[in-house]
Amino acid sequence: MNEYKQISLPKLNNLQPGLESTCLKLMEEAGELAQLIGKFRGLNGETVDMPPKEVVERISLELLDVAQVAVSMMFVLEETYQIDIEEKVTEHVDKLRRKGYIKG
Repeated sequence: MNEYKQISLPKLNNLQPGLESTCLKLMEEAGELAQLIGKFRGLNGETVDMPPKEVVERISLELLDVAQVAVSMMFVLEETYQIDIEEKVTEHVDKLRRKGYIKG
């Protein structure tokens, strides 16, 4: 049984992202995620007027926006800078194993 959950996000059409523009978009999306979590937790003094299930649903959508932009940035690194993302993922998983975050 595979212990790893996988998500596959497509390369977006009709975009010509660069490293800088993608990084800025990633920060923007991460900020939107943090803002929503802050509202949900009442960290900004606002009262959230929606059921917790709806808030968590919205958080999941914002998180997927963050993931999509991160994947787009990986495409930029591959295509513009010839970085082997598959190799980098393997190195990352190996690092997680060494730190004891995953087994196997």
